[in-house]
Amino acid sequence: MTAKSKEISKQEIISHYMNTCLEHEVVPKSVFKFCSHLGIEDSQFYKHFGSLETLTKEVWLAFHENTMKALEGDQQYEGYDRRSKLLAYYFSFFELITLNRSYVLFSLKKEQGIKSLQSLSELSKLRTAFLKFVTTLIEAGNEEKKFSFTKHNTQIFSEAAWAQFLFILKFNLEDDSPGFEKTDVAIEKSINTVFDVFDHTPLENVIDFGKFLAKELFAK
Repeated sequence: MTAKSKEISKQEIISHYMNTCLEHEVVPKSVFKFCSHLGIEDSQFYKHFGSLETLTKEVWLAFHENTMKALEGDQQYEGYDRRSKLLAYYFSFFELITLNRSYVLFSLKKEQGIKSLQSLSELSKLRTAFLKFVTTLIEAGNEEKKFSFTKHNTQIFSEAAWAQFLFILKFNLEDDSPGFEKTDVAIEKSINTVFDVFDHTPLENVIDFGKFLAKELFAK
């Protein structure tokens, strides 16, 4: 089998893409050039991705999927309450972000700047997966409530959770503390605050809280 026809996995392509971006400090100009650099045929790429734009989204989705695999591999995770599950997700996700920080900084700061995270198309697949994850936590909480008027609207609460997630991501990108210890503190305080707000605050205030987080994404 020649180098040009070798089989390559989806994860290998993602890894090579990240390395290529960092080595050349620019995204590949085309699928053809990227595949030529990698030593594979275009067809190998298109088995897994429809375009380079799709690949950039899949990188962030892979961060989520690897986080979930780590959590699901923890025998204690299933017994956690909702707050602990979300905390575990955040700590695991941002540990992975730290391991890939060079690419993360390149990806989110290359053009748009960190103030525009909310509109980044690169995060769209991650957003969909994250909303699905937090929706399961919200629904689990609703099942514990006896009265319908005390149950949470999954769409509104999941979107507020996404705004909070972006807030923490932006905080992490700007964190210059040793070992990013300030991010760990921010995660814990933020999650505890959110659950206190969600569990004891009227819906209107939750919506305001979500708007506040979204506004903070663009604060200096």
